[in-house]
Amino acid sequence: MASSLLILLDDIASILDDVALMTKVAAKKTAGVLGDDLALNAQQVSGVDSSRELPVVWAVAKGSFINKLILVPLALAISALAPWAITPLLMLGGLFLCFEGVEKLAHKMLHPAEEQSHAAELAAALAQPDTDLLALEQDKVKGAIRTDFILSAEIVVISLGTVAGASFSQQLAVLAAISVLMTVGVYGLVAGIVKLDDGGLWLLQRPSPTLRTLGRAILATAPWLMKTLTVVGTVAMFLVGGGILVHGIAPLHHAIEQQGQLFFMLPTLLNALVGIIAGAVALASFSLIQKIRG
Repeated sequence: MASSLLILLDDIASILDDVALMTKVAAKKTAGVLGDDLALNAQQVSGVDSSRELPVVWAVAKGSFINKLILVPLALAISALAPWAITPLLMLGGLFLCFEGVEKLAHKMLHPAEEQSHAAELAAALAQPDTDLLALEQDKVKGAIRTDFILSAEIVVISLGTVAGASFSQQLAVLAAISVLMTVGVYGLVAGIVKLDDGGLWLLQRPSPTLRTLGRAILATAPWLMKTLTVVGTVAMFLVGGGILVHGIAPLHHAIEQQGQLFFMLPTLLNALVGIIAGAVALASFSLIQKIRG
């Protein structure tokens, strides 16, 4: 569950990076009013106008609710009609996570110029007065919702497994409750993290020197926290995706679990390694198919 949260935080942090570029003018205007660099960070998470943070989180959260409205009845139907299909479908989702993780790494390492080009395109869009910033965010938000779909599927299937012997109505009630609690809990926590800077600004305006010091510390660390979450979120893609793949291959799963006797972290590291290898193979295959199709 913790790894799933980190992946979602990574996606949202990535979206906020783009929003930061798209709201650059607004950030510059506030800089002249606030003056203090630390206070400016309260208007931004890596440059994001604070008014855009919660709408981004809310957009992904709404998508997450829709995902679960689709997944809960689908999981119940598959469990009743074709229970054998659950593991292969989860493995496909795990492979997609690994693919996305490797694609992200490959893009950053092999195509750094494209990263700069992407930033330049957003800056150019910003220069156009009629640019719809929400439309520019939409594709990135959709990507985060796709990732949430896979993670939500894992949560729904795990929850379904715990009530496998219960009646249909009990299964439905449990899955519905878990879906609501997980979505509210996860995205409530995400919203809290991205609004840390606002909390820091509030503390900075208090009369107490201790609270002001704490506020400055929060404002100084908030942008670094988001950048760290981006790195950790990518690692979590391999941990979650690789773990799903390994769990679906019984001999490999047992072999890796036995390595825990040598070092308790070894199974986790091996799951991540499987995720990296699977993602690399998937990316290479996808690239080859694209070249063949021209």
